Amino acid sequence: MIIATKVEMTQMPEVVALFNGFGGLASLVVALSDFWLKTQENYMDLDAVSGIAVSLSILIGGVTFTGSVIAYLKLSTRISGNSIVFKGQHLINLLLLLSALAFIVLSLLDYTTPVYILLLVAIALLLGVLTVIPIGGADMPVVISLLNSYSGIAACTTGFVLNNSVLIVAGALVGASGIILTQIMCKAMNRSLANVLLGGFGQTTATAVAGGSDITVKEVGVEEAAQIFDSASSIIVVPGYGMAVAQAQHAIRELSELCEKRNINLRFAIHPVAGRMPGHMNVLLAEANISYDKLVEMESINDDFSNTDLVFVVGANDVVNPAAHTNPASPIYGMPVLNVEKAQTVIVSKRSMGKGYAGIENELFGYPNCLMLFGDAKQTITRLVGELKEL
Repeated sequence: MIIATKVEMTQMPEVVALFNGFGGLASLVVALSDFWLKTQENYMDLDAVSGIAVSLSILIGGVTFTGSVIAYLKLSTRISGNSIVFKGQHLINLLLLLSALAFIVLSLLDYTTPVYILLLVAIALLLGVLTVIPIGGADMPVVISLLNSYSGIAACTTGFVLNNSVLIVAGALVGASGIILTQIMCKAMNRSLANVLLGGFGQTTATAVAGGSDITVKEVGVEEAAQIFDSASSIIVVPGYGMAVAQAQHAIRELSELCEKRNINLRFAIHPVAGRMPGHMNVLLAEANISYDKLVEMESINDDFSNTDLVFVVGANDVVNPAAHTNPASPIYGMPVLNVEKAQTVIVSKRSMGKGYAGIENELFGYPNCLMLFGDAKQTITRLVGELKEL
């Protein structure tokens, strides 16, 4: 309750990651303590089902805990959000996984010797670190969803350890829903789960951006932007992580209400992986009391951009990059993105020309119908609302 009341909405992704980790840690500790109580203190026999359940709880729980901690550190910028890779990384992970399976078998064959289960704990914790550090910031929404699923599976196996039906059912529901959400998000990125885990964006973009940027942009001021808004009859707002950082959702709600009073049809286009966790944009906009009916998923709104007067991109980057379907050399080529470039006019609210989490240039910024509105999103949109009220 203390964390929930004190945490800022912009910190929600890392808090979710940390809570996933605590779920995994709880499963590991409960399973290990149950194993220790039965085999080392009470000298009880351990049946095969209990032994397998304990081993899986420790393995999955350990990976979930340290993997979630690394995700938290990346999201909170306490460590670099870039992909951290080294030679032979995948081979080491495979050897560690095989070692973990071997120690599971040894612990089942000789459960009176605690060294095997303790080595399994150490390997599980190390595996969590090594499997998440190679994954870059662009893939974090998928990683959080997957770790959420892991925490549910760990809880489910711990339910078998404790013979607790409620824990088994609840854990299975969390695990299954997490896997389904992970698959949905992978589909939204046109990538397989194996590609996300073994070949994140951070590992592939260095050569793609080595040539530097030759994009020429056109800048627009707040006054001119207000006139464009005033003359539009249909507007689509595309929110991204930059909106969360600037905490501009309340200013956007005020802009939305002002447009409604002017009989302007304003909607929000939501990309499945916008932000830093699943549903991040939905949570922020709901916090600002923006009607859920105005939030439209990518598949339902992509065909409408060509009939839209104005698209207002607030802090989004990779999810509106046309390179995804125009540049075969781009690391994000083939990823479904919002077709904002097809609108009559696009205004991008951005603090600077910095790259998104995929680490590549956004071709949209150089399009002839794209205008850049630089500055802090919250302050800029507040000034934009003020200008609109005077028109």
